[in-house]
Amino acid sequence: MHLVQILLPRADNTGQPFGRDDFDCVKEDLASRFDGVTAYLQAPAEGQWQDGERSSKDDIVIFEVMVEDIALPDWRKRQAELERRFRQDTVITGYMPMPLG
Repeated sequence: MHLVQILLPRADNTGQPFGRDDFDCVKEDLASRFDGVTAYLQAPAEGQWQDGERSSKDDIVIFEVMVEDIALPDWRKRQAELERRFRQDTVITGYMPMPLG
C-alpha cells in the first residue's frame, strides 16, 4: 500500500485565489477514482522554496489517497493536468510506502 500526496497552491502565480469549486473537483475526482480521499482544505499549509537568492512562499492544500500500486504514467498524466488547471510550472505529487501492520 502507498500513500500519495498532491500539493496544490491556494492561489495562482499572480496571487489570484482559486475557488472552493476548483478544489472540490479535485477531491471528487480522487474520491471516485481511488474510493476515498483525505483533503486538507481548511487550514492550509505553507510552502516555501529557494530560487537562487530569492525565497518564495505560498499557501497550499494537500490531498492524500491510498493506492495498492503506483502507476507512474497515470500519475504523471494527472500531475500534468493539475499543472494546466492550476496554472503552475510544477505541481508536487509524491508517494511513500505505507506498511500495514
